[in-house]
Amino acid sequence: MQQQKRQPELVEGNLPVFVFPTELIFYADDQSTHKQVLTLYNPYEFALKFKVLCTTPNKYAVVDATGAVKPQCCVDIVIRHRDVRASYYGVIDKFRLQVSEQSQRKALGKKEIIATLLPSAKEQQQQKEEEEKRIKEHLAESVFFEQTLCQPGLITMVILRT
Repeated sequence: MQQQKRQPELVEGNLPVFVFPTELIFYADDQSTHKQVLTLYNPYEFALKFKVLCTTPNKYAVVDATGAVKPQCCVDIVIRHRDVRASYYGVIDKFRLQVSEQSQRKALGKKEIIATLLPSAKEQQQQKEEEEKRIKEHLAESVFFEQTLCQPGLITMVILRT
């Protein structure tokens, strides 16, 4: 008796979608960040078709918003921020990448990518450095206590200073 090799039934919406990065950050003062690339990976044994959707399509241009990915290949999707204005600073927009089998209409999986426009890359870097410095200073000033049990009911404290 010969066993047939069956492909598992693909349930709508449950197929993991592999895309990198999972977050896009655009900086108003750095035009080189206004164009970014999402890479969609297909680790499966079958071809996928994809569609990119957006919560605010008027703010972005997506090059090749629909397409296909061969088995065990990847495809780059270019996203351009085309409406850089101060009123959009800090607003979180979302992209949804939907994938389906080449011959099917129903979405097998999806992944959401958030996109944010910030005023300045330099400002962001300074804030990050200041936060790291605060954390290091806080750790350097911390006093740590070690509890050791000598006898039942008696607790000795050892103070460690960094």
